[in-house]
Amino acid sequence: MTELVIFDLDGTLLNTIEDLGTACNHALRMCGCPERRMEEYNMLVGRGIYNLFRGALPEDRRTEETVMRMRDFFIPYYDEHKCDKTRPYEGIEDLLDSVSEAGIRMGIASNKYQDGTEKLVERFFGRYRFAKILGQRDGCPIKPDPEIVFEIMSAADISDKGNTVYVGDSDVDMMTGGNAGVRTVGVTWGFRTRAELERCNPWRIAERPMEIAALLTEGNAGL
Repeated sequence: MTELVIFDLDGTLLNTIEDLGTACNHALRMCGCPERRMEEYNMLVGRGIYNLFRGALPEDRRTEETVMRMRDFFIPYYDEHKCDKTRPYEGIEDLLDSVSEAGIRMGIASNKYQDGTEKLVERFFGRYRFAKILGQRDGCPIKPDPEIVFEIMSAADISDKGNTVYVGDSDVDMMTGGNAGVRTVGVTWGFRTRAELERCNPWRIAERPMEIAALLTEGNAGL
């Protein structure tokens, strides 16, 4: 059975790529660096903002000083523009409705910085109840470290890893769930490819959100 489902945010619940790319290009310009093509961001995002900056910067500018300057330009701009183009993927609200109605607890595990994660979840999914909403926090390991999964399980009072499912769109997500010892579901509508997901041997791959609802509830029937 499934008692808890943990969702990645960017590329899984929300299509954030254009707002992320625009904010990062703004920071690059402010640091005197060339911008990246929007399609490049599909591979650059997902590993936390500092790794985003390191990947976006030219190789000869990848110093910690420049990364911190990027952060100082990126965060205020992104905070103001994070909902310009960002929207839930089609079918996501139906998925969350079905999971909630089935009595399955939900959590969010993101590598987006904590404040941005909380604000986006409140803006688009504020009517849902999540056991815990976690993003990147100073002093805490980021995904694929499994600690974020364990924190959410603890907040939901779930101890059985076999009753927990982790859902995401990237290899980082599949590795996070695998490192935590929980079942993983890869989604094909996000930022990465099906081939990338398959290389990580997920429990299942979903092509549409409601496929996840069926996977999560099939073992709970009659409970």
